[in-house]
Amino acid sequence: MEGSCLCGQVQFQVQGTIEHAPEAFHCSQCRKVSGHFLAAVNVRRIDLNLVGGDETVSWYQSSPEVRRGFCGNCGSSLFWLPTQENYAYIAIAMGAFDKPTGLKLSKHTFVVDKGDYYDLADGVAQSDGY
Repeated sequence: MEGSCLCGQVQFQVQGTIEHAPEAFHCSQCRKVSGHFLAAVNVRRIDLNLVGGDETVSWYQSSPEVRRGFCGNCGSSLFWLPTQENYAYIAIAMGAFDKPTGLKLSKHTFVVDKGDYYDLADGVAQSDGY
């Protein structure tokens, strides 16, 4: 699977199998960073290959436990990375992937914190936390 940011300076490939289905995260941080809610999928860090723009990725420490990666040129939200040492996964924003992905949302997470301007009626499982 391949993808990029809006301006194309950051390009990536995921080598190997995606083991988990994507989730939609409705917490206030994800809503603020994405403008709505963040749909993302965890992939093994060793399977993520930046093929262009590594120097363009900027990182924001959004909490003591998490850094968020975005394109320093166009601002596209790209990555969500726990700061836990030796954490094997990185989350990639679904909107950054080129189509077709062949993936479907598996869960809406942190729905207790979702925006009040939308409803969730797609039949996908929901939880108030992980």
